[in-house]
Amino acid sequence: MTTPHEILNPPELADPIGFSHAVVAAAGRTVYIGGQTAHDSDGVVVPGGIAEQFDKAAANLVTALGAAGAQPDHLVSMQIYVTDAAGYRAALKDLAPIYRKHLGTHYPAISLFEVTGLFDPAALVEIVATAVVP
Repeated sequence: MTTPHEILNPPELADPIGFSHAVVAAAGRTVYIGGQTAHDSDGVVVPGGIAEQFDKAAANLVTALGAAGAQPDHLVSMQIYVTDAAGYRAALKDLAPIYRKHLGTHYPAISLFEVTGLFDPAALVEIVATAVVP
């Protein structure tokens, strides 16, 4: 997957794995994606753990991007909120192919935050993102 944005990973910083240190957005229309969780179309959180919920939240993110005329390679920033950072780290082996299924190999500037809870108490993960459509 290619992106119209400039990905910057300075050699003075540690090699990024699953994220980019900086992204310079190309000129275009900015799209702000509100928090996407693992809710299905009926508003119910899908069953399962962090991997299953990340799968649905990422699918919902791609759907929201598409509604705005954007696609995953237009992402410049993502914030991932989880209720269990240790559980997220333990699931990285399962999460990597799920990420690639929905977002390819494009890694925008990404941050991970552990929070004590999300709006829906059943939610384990929420993804907030910004895209720039050239």
